[in-house]
Parts: sequence; structure tokens; C-alpha cells
Amino acid sequence: MILYNITINIENGVAEEWLQWMKEVHIPEVMSKGYFLNNQVARLINEIDNGGTTYAVQYYCRSMQDLEEYQREHAPALESKHIERYEGKFVVFSSMLEVVGTDVERAQQ
Repeated sequence: MILYNITINIENGVAEEWLQWMKEVHIPEVMSKGYFLNNQVARLINEIDNGGTTYAVQYYCRSMQDLEEYQREHAPALESKHIERYEGKFVVFSSMLEVVGTDVERAQQ
């Protein structure tokens, strides 16, 4: 399984509205493409005061091939909508991780 993680720092002045938009519009649109099994949004707790709030938006998919196809076929248009709406108000980076174990402590019992 592949975890596609997008970490974003969004200006505090729009952070609440951004989170609502992500939950109600952007994430459902990403999920509707059929490449991801599930998702989650997490907020960084130990934030340094930099005028923004940091979130990790995470999507799980079956394979690297699925993720690459999503990135090629759908991500550019979805990213453009995000940039158009929040241009100059965020910093973002993404990472791809291979899930190599889950609930590891339970598996040992």
C-alpha cells in the first residue's frame, strides 16, 4: 500500500475556511477519481509561530502505479483549483511512502 502525504502550511487568516473547503470540496473530488482507498487530515500540534497552521492530508492507494496515474491524469487540474483559490497563502510539499507495517504491536501478540 502507498501513502500519499501532502503537508501544507496555510495562513492563519484563511486556515479555518481552507479546512472546510478541503473537507467539503477538494478531498471528495480527489476521492471521486477512484484511485484512493481512504484519507485523513491531521493538524500539526507542535506548531512554531510562523503565521500559519500546518496540516498533513493523507491518501492511501493500492499501488505506485495507481498513484502515478492519478498524478498524471487528475492532479494537475485539482492542484490548479487549489492554487487559484489560495495563491500566495500556503506552502506545500508532498511525499510518497510505502506502508510496510500496520498495527505492528498487535501482530506480535
